[in-house]
Amino acid sequence: MNVDNGILRSLGACLMLGLALPVYAESALEYFTREGRYQGPSLEDQVALMDSDHNGFADVFEVRAYLEKQHGKGYEKALLDKWESSASGKSCGTPFAKQLYGTSAQ
Repeated sequence: MNVDNGILRSLGACLMLGLALPVYAESALEYFTREGRYQGPSLEDQVALMDSDHNGFADVFEVRAYLEKQHGKGYEKALLDKWESSASGKSCGTPFAKQLYGTSAQ
């Protein structure tokens, strides 16, 4: 059976991260860096974890749900409220916002 070593390393790294980062590691970035190259989960892996409707991207609502699951309810509330307001078209008071977003501009 021929298995790609990169896949095994990534799987091993994810499993190790899931168990716990070693106490001596100064940061997760350093933990996942080997020979000057990042070996941890890719951006694509992270987006796939957030993409709950499996449409290929994570919108702000999915990002919020993921972050709150990881860090607790209310994590970065002010920032995520602002992003959700923009995504819902509620932050733009111009007359054309209603046409763009299909909602009433406030």
